[in-house]
Amino acid sequence: MTVTRREFLKVGAAVGGGLLIEIWAPRTAGADPARGGGPFAPNAFLRIAADGVTFVCPRVEMGQGITTGLAMLVAEELEIAPEALRVVAAPADRAYDNPESGIQLTGGSDSVRGGYEPMRLAGATAREMLRSAASRRWGVPLAECIASAGAVTHAGTGKSATYGELADEAARSEVPRKPPLKSGSFKIIGKPLHRVDARPKVDGTGIFGIDVRLPDMLTAAVVRCPVPGGKVKSFDAAPVKAMPGVVEVLRIPAGVAVLARDTWSARQAADKLRVTWEEGTNAGLDSGGILAAFRAAAAGEGKSIRSEGDAAKALSGAPRRIEASYHAPFLAHATMEPQNATARVTASRCEVWAPTQGPGVAKEIARQITGLGSDAIVVHTTLVGGAFGRRIAQDFVAEAIWCSKAVGKPVKVVWSREDDFQHDIYRPAALHVLQGALSADGNPVAWSHRIVTQSIMKQVADELVSATLPFWVPTPVKRAAGSMAGWYLGRADESAVEGADAVPYAVPNVSVQFIAQDPGVPVGFWRSVGHSHTAFAVESFVDELAHAAGKDPYLFRKGLLAAAPRNRAVLDLVAAKAGWGGALPPGRFRGIAQHASFSSFAAAVAEVEVSGRDIAVKRVVVGLDCGRVVNPNLVAAQLEGSVVFGLSAALKQEITWKKGRVEQSNFNDFELLRLNECPVIEIHLVPGEGPPTGVGEPGVPPIAPAVANAVFAATGQRLRSLPLVLQARGAP
Repeated sequence: MTVTRREFLKVGAAVGGGLLIEIWAPRTAGADPARGGGPFAPNAFLRIAADGVTFVCPRVEMGQGITTGLAMLVAEELEIAPEALRVVAAPADRAYDNPESGIQLTGGSDSVRGGYEPMRLAGATAREMLRSAASRRWGVPLAECIASAGAVTHAGTGKSATYGELADEAARSEVPRKPPLKSGSFKIIGKPLHRVDARPKVDGTGIFGIDVRLPDMLTAAVVRCPVPGGKVKSFDAAPVKAMPGVVEVLRIPAGVAVLARDTWSARQAADKLRVTWEEGTNAGLDSGGILAAFRAAAAGEGKSIRSEGDAAKALSGAPRRIEASYHAPFLAHATMEPQNATARVTASRCEVWAPTQGPGVAKEIARQITGLGSDAIVVHTTLVGGAFGRRIAQDFVAEAIWCSKAVGKPVKVVWSREDDFQHDIYRPAALHVLQGALSADGNPVAWSHRIVTQSIMKQVADELVSATLPFWVPTPVKRAAGSMAGWYLGRADESAVEGADAVPYAVPNVSVQFIAQDPGVPVGFWRSVGHSHTAFAVESFVDELAHAAGKDPYLFRKGLLAAAPRNRAVLDLVAAKAGWGGALPPGRFRGIAQHASFSSFAAAVAEVEVSGRDIAVKRVVVGLDCGRVVNPNLVAAQLEGSVVFGLSAALKQEITWKKGRVEQSNFNDFELLRLNECPVIEIHLVPGEGPPTGVGEPGVPPIAPAVANAVFAATGQRLRSLPLVLQARGAP
């Protein structure tokens, strides 16, 4: 369906007076009859009134700077400084659904990408209506009314009016059919402006989920089964209920909740509560057993994801054949702010305050638990202290709602750091088995890639499909639809193979297969999702092919990317900026990798020094092609964070299982990169005129393979498992 610019917008009078712009975008799911039907639904609001300009940000601010990025787009066309906008978080409402997913959810590095034109159209429409109002008021030609700095002026008469002064009259203006958008002479877009959320985060006025306080509120600590899927068999509440500050001990679906008057009392009591568990079928979960099962599965047939030429025949007849397998572990998200949520449930209303990536999903969870209608459920989205995909799941929100419903008071659920690590929704482990063949002149002629991992979509489909469907659809129907979607998506889960399914290198015979394995571990989205492990396997194996061919790793890649100019350009950029081929300090070695994800193209060069079994990353040069850059400061910050995030996972992190339990519990055994370990990080952006593409995630995938390839250059050891651990000299 084609959509005109005008169809993106509806304009009307705001409640209380003023000008209200609703930004419209195509909906991928059916319209909600309760909202009036139709093929479109709004996804953001711009309100101009006497008290100023308010932008209701449709995406969740979780540190990535989206309130600043989207505000800049609106402000550019509205002709107002971004800092003059009052930016507030959108409540849970289908009006703010992400047009790409049909759910009100922030993820997939698509916020600026999806909002680039709609947000600018909202600003442009408002600007033109304000100019029209000024023209009528002053009786002067529209062309002579200039919008700038939050006001409209007329040079000939010297008259001027702020947007707030013109808002009521502007609301009665005719909606422009095609409000002109700037073509490139930007005042705001492309500038390294400060974040609009910096001050409230520094001065403490910004409210994160963990900051929420309500009158008569109780705090809950939940004791959960240490084995995924386990259930409560019995518990003795009496000794715990006698402890100071404890108000109630109750059973909820997640386990046993201890409700107290403060966090300390709840936590102390929860630690002393004795629960007997029915551990279930996952009681035998063991990391060694999971990997062995993955290896056995890799020998079988999988679902074909990509097939070009005849890879099997080319492999059997080639003069040189290379084989390797790569392993990536389960990973936790380790968000700075532990999971938490506050709920206030009465017989007629449910309010939730949560640091969630999916306000719409949280609202659907509230509906299922309370049975209330859409108008009776309100979700307040707070600032989020890091997410990385973890807060797409709503388990922490459900716990708060269940607790509040049971006691009839506001309840805040706060997870401990140990809760966070041992009850996460983990990045799936993955096994990659690759085979490649080289011709006599060292060019690849065959590529076979078998990916064994869990399906994320199989696990998350129930919640996401339920939130996508209209609110009035009965829960059993939603669950049936979610179950069917999970079964279907789990057979060929794009999130499991992304990055491996579209390898850009010129190889005539390609086979990529997906083999689904489900050991029972709860898994979900993690920063860069499947790209986080497919890039490690693909770019490590390309390096192995280059070495087998006796060619320089950078030049080998470049020669295979003639049909992928954007991949090649960003590869050339980092090679040039890193001084590839030039002299290095004694004892230092380089590795390179490139990878495309979320419609962007990234590459990295890592410089390492190795001493014994210690790997020290000294310098990382990152290049990114993300189309037009809205705010280079935000892009640089995201890429710098991606390097630290990627290095932490590459060098230090894994979640392991023994007797059904996670062995890690805190930052002492799931480490982050420390300040003294952080390398020099250099960021370089490919200039772009096209629409913006992803930024928050594309910088992560090339980091691990770039480091692994540098370690090979330094030691001759191929490290094919994450985290990267050097073997002692002489060890097998």
